[in-house]
Amino acid sequence: MIEQNNKFSVSSIEKQGVNCLYLSGYLDAHTAPDLESAIEHIIKQGKSKILVNFRDLDYISSAGLGVFMAFIEEVREKGGDIKLADMKPKVFSVFDLLGFPLLFDVEKEEFSAIMKFTN
Repeated sequence: MIEQNNKFSVSSIEKQGVNCLYLSGYLDAHTAPDLESAIEHIIKQGKSKILVNFRDLDYISSAGLGVFMAFIEEVREKGGDIKLADMKPKVFSVFDLLGFPLLFDVEKEEFSAIMKFTN
């Protein structure tokens, strides 16, 4: 059995009108509610441009992926989007396997993802 460190954190900063969430650690069924709360907080403020930066995320489970699916429709109905950036190859492979690049903009770096909101 693989023992994993369930440490997870999410921090937020606004850049050029885009709410950027920075994930680190392990996003799984135990930590997914933390990400849900962060996204809900942004939406409750009437904002809908969300960028998720995965640079420091080491692991994502299907429960973590489900968080994005839970909010994407609501965010897009409000005229916004959820864009994903800066994934490690291991994390990207999970998204890719499940077809997420067809549903979400996945950018190599944060700057290009932010620019997609302004174009």
